Amino acid sequence: MTTAYQIFIDGQWRDGSLGQTIPATNPYDQSVHAQIQVASADDVNEAVHAARRAAPGWASKLPGARAALLNRLADLIEANADRLALLETTDNGKVIRETSNQMGYAARLFRYYASWADKVTGDVVPLDVTDTAGLVVHEPFGVVACITAWNSPVAILCNTMPAALAAGNCVIAKPSEHASATTLEIAKLAEQAGFPAGVFQVVTGAGETGAALTAHRGIDKISFTGSPGVGRAIAAAGAANLKPVCLELGGKSPNIVFDDCDFDRALIGALAGIFGATGQTCIAGSRLLVQRGVYDRMVEGLAARAGQIVMGDPRLRETEMGTAANEPQFAKILSFIEAAKGDGARLVAGGGRAEGPGLDKGFFVQPTIFADVRNDMKVAAEEIFGPVLSIIPFGDEEEAISIANDTPYGLASGVWSQDINRCMRMMRAIKSGVVWVNTYRQAAPQVPFGGMKDSGYGRVRGQAGILEWLQTKTVFIDYSGDRRDPFSMKF
Repeated sequence: MTTAYQIFIDGQWRDGSLGQTIPATNPYDQSVHAQIQVASADDVNEAVHAARRAAPGWASKLPGARAALLNRLADLIEANADRLALLETTDNGKVIRETSNQMGYAARLFRYYASWADKVTGDVVPLDVTDTAGLVVHEPFGVVACITAWNSPVAILCNTMPAALAAGNCVIAKPSEHASATTLEIAKLAEQAGFPAGVFQVVTGAGETGAALTAHRGIDKISFTGSPGVGRAIAAAGAANLKPVCLELGGKSPNIVFDDCDFDRALIGALAGIFGATGQTCIAGSRLLVQRGVYDRMVEGLAARAGQIVMGDPRLRETEMGTAANEPQFAKILSFIEAAKGDGARLVAGGGRAEGPGLDKGFFVQPTIFADVRNDMKVAAEEIFGPVLSIIPFGDEEEAISIANDTPYGLASGVWSQDINRCMRMMRAIKSGVVWVNTYRQAAPQVPFGGMKDSGYGRVRGQAGILEWLQTKTVFIDYSGDRRDPFSMKF
């Protein structure tokens, strides 16, 4: 059965004005499970104007009332978690054991930011004069755009949407054309929760829809999660209208294993870092740096374990690794594998399309490992966004830091060692927004997340996540009653 989705503008579900749709394809069997409307520039314009009409009322709504709606939506996400997880797995091929966890995490993010709604306080600042009060207050931007990626649509949306709403902004979401269905389902739940018309809207479509949204002068701030190339275009669009942008882009994260690690835990961490979510995650530990004392053992252990990964129908709990999310990404991953072979990297596991019972129709890639990789090889230098691991040997701490930081990216990293002094030194030296020590791929609503260098700027989650959606205003109140010199600034 094919579901026909509409766009959601000003509290109404309707078709896009272009009369065009995009098929939503299940990457497991290539069946079309939904049709997604294409929103035109006119549709986007209507959404922006609806949000601007709704913005004053939403911003002035009592914080506790905003929190109540966020909590109600969290309850609905939780109640519909199984259905949402199955739909997202159908839409992008991620295994159900992860999408199920992500729906619960999304509800937690809504509850976390609901608790922040009435805790955004200002300051009374003591000044150098006795007759003027200095106040600092925080106010919402107004209307913001949240553009998300196809690998984890709900989780990425919930990194930004609840914080922006709690801060008093109206949100227009634009999901990837490759995975839009669950975002539209979140909009249905927001409508059910009772959010006023125009406060949360969804426009769907491809790049033209996104360009119309990011270029619109009625958008006050933009959040984007996706590739660095598109991120640069969105930053330029924001700059053209002098609008701030928050970017969470790609990564080529170093996962660093020292000789003194707990080997079994480090092997699991390396496995999770690259083959969790089929490697289709910005935080993938795609560069595994291994000290020479445990290098051969790690290569052999990972090669053996990679061959045991259970691939198949991502809707089944026993499946450990699903498909590439879409056909273009599938082709891209395979092209990187061939490039690595041509560059002389030593293939120790996988190396091509996965075949076998239940795999023939899907975009399955074998869990692939290359050893003896140099950091300047394409497979190590460029983001692949797939289950392809580059193992790079190193000698000492200094060399590990040099290799780890020799990348334009700076999103995540991992350190595996039982020497706390070494871990502290590495944590300080690595240029990345997140450092995991003796763990990998772990998140929490309470702590900020974001990148350095080409991995973007701005933060989601934690207190930093709500501050991203607030502007700071300074107020001076002169209560002296004195007449002052109009030609000299008062200090």
